[in-house]
Amino acid sequence: MRNKLDIAAARDGVSDHLQRKWNDACDRYLPVIDDDSIWRYNRPGNKKDPDQGWKLHISATILNAPAILNRIAPVLSDCGVQFKAPRSLNDVLKLNSGLLGSYSQVGKIITVYPRNDGELRKLARVLHQLTYRFRAPSVPFDLRYNQTSNIYYRYGAFKRRELERDGSVLPAMISAQGELVPDVRENPKPDWVCDPFQDRRTTAKVRKRNAPRNNSFRVLRALVQRGKGGVYQAIDFESTPPRLCLLKEGRRYGEINWDGRDGAWRVRHEERVLTQLSRSGIVVPKVYARFAVEGSVYLATEYIDGESLQTLLLRQKRRLSINSILSFGIDIATLIAQMHRAGWAWRDCKPGNLIVNGDGRLVPIDFEGAERIDRPDSMLWGTRGFVPLASCEKPGHHGLTDDLYALGSVLFLLITGQVFAEAKPLSIAKLRHNVPVELRQLVSSLLDGNPARRPSAQNVHFRLAFILHRHSQTKRLTKAQAA
Repeated sequence: MRNKLDIAAARDGVSDHLQRKWNDACDRYLPVIDDDSIWRYNRPGNKKDPDQGWKLHISATILNAPAILNRIAPVLSDCGVQFKAPRSLNDVLKLNSGLLGSYSQVGKIITVYPRNDGELRKLARVLHQLTYRFRAPSVPFDLRYNQTSNIYYRYGAFKRRELERDGSVLPAMISAQGELVPDVRENPKPDWVCDPFQDRRTTAKVRKRNAPRNNSFRVLRALVQRGKGGVYQAIDFESTPPRLCLLKEGRRYGEINWDGRDGAWRVRHEERVLTQLSRSGIVVPKVYARFAVEGSVYLATEYIDGESLQTLLLRQKRRLSINSILSFGIDIATLIAQMHRAGWAWRDCKPGNLIVNGDGRLVPIDFEGAERIDRPDSMLWGTRGFVPLASCEKPGHHGLTDDLYALGSVLFLLITGQVFAEAKPLSIAKLRHNVPVELRQLVSSLLDGNPARRPSAQNVHFRLAFILHRHSQTKRLTKAQAA
C-alpha cells in the first residue's frame, strides 16, 4: 500500500500535469488577458458584438476543465464567436466553491457570447455533444440545455454596464423599453425575452437549489450556500413531536478538489465521523438521518441552539475577561483531547465551528475535513489563520499537531481580539496587559513553528484549569484586601 507521501506526490503530479494542460490551452486559444479580472478571452470585443443577449456557460471541474477546453475551443475559434475562461485551474476551483464573486458563479467555467439566436442554437447543440459525458457541477439559477447537459444559459449583458441603486453599483442591461435595469444573476430569463430552447427542454424550471425535496423535512431557511452544498435550518417531521434540525447538503460533483472528492463524499464522511465520535462519548451534534435526492446527499443532525464563538466575539464591545477565555479554552482543549484519544484529528478548529449553547458551553460543529490519525489525509483542510503556514505551503502535515496550533490560534484571538499572523507575529504582551504569564507561555508553545514542541491537548487542559484556579484565587484575594 502506498504511504501518505506517495499519495501526495501522485496527486501533486496530477495537479501539475493538468495545470500545464490548462495553461497550454489558454496560451493557444485565449491569448487576450484581462488585467482587471481572472478572465482570458479568445479575441478582443468589437463593434459587431452585441451588447447583451443569451450567453452559454459550460460547466467543468478542475479535473476535466483542460480536456473540455481543448475539445470545444477549436469549434468556438473556427466560428469566430467570443468566449472566455479563467486564467488558472485555481480560479476554476474558486469559481466552483462559490467564494469567488458569488454562489451564482458556480460552474460558469467557460462562457460563450453568441452573436444571434441562430448561432446560439447551433453552438449549444454542438457543445452539448462534445461535453455531455463529462461530470460537472450544476450551475445555480441558469437554465439547462437538457437534463443530461453541461451546457447552461441565461440572458444578460455581454459588455459592462452599471446601475446605481440604493447606494450600490449593480451590473445592468437594457430592457425592452430601453431602460437601464439590473442584470440579476438569479433570474436567467427576463420577462421580455423568450426561451430559445423551450421546445426541447423537458422542464423550464430554474435550478434554484434552495431546498431539498423530501417530505420528512421542511426547510425554513438557508444558512450557507456554496459550491459543495448548502446548510439549512429545517424541521424534522419524522420525529414526534417535530423538531428543529440542521440539514447539510453535499452536492454531486460540487467543489471537486484534486483528490476527486465532491460535496456528496464530504457529507457521507461527516456522518461517519459524527457517529464514531458520539460512540466514543464525545458531545457532538446527534445524527438524525441521511438521504439522497438527485445524486446529492443530505445529512440531518441536531440543531444546536446558540451562536458561534465568532459571532459572540464580533458583537462584543470589550474583550473577553481572562476567566471567560480560560473557560472557553478548557472546553476546546477537552474536546480536542477527547477526539485525539478516539483516534481523530479535527483539522477545522476555529471560532466559526464552535457554538456557544444556552449553558455557555462550547459545542463543536463541521467535521467533514476530519481525518483518522492513523490514516492521515494528504489534502490540506482548514482555514488560514488557524492552520500553520507550513501546512498551507506543503499539505500533508499531521492533523493532530495542526489541531494544537489551531487551539493556540483560537486562544490568541480570544485574548487579543486579533487572528495570529505567523508571518508577522506579535506577542500577547504587546497587545494586551495583565494576561497571566503562564497563559502567554502556553499559547506561545501551541503556536511554536516546530510541531514537536506543541503540548498535547490533555496537557493544555490541565494547565488552563490550573491557571484558571490561580487567577480566580488572586481575584478573590484582591477583592478581600480592597474590602
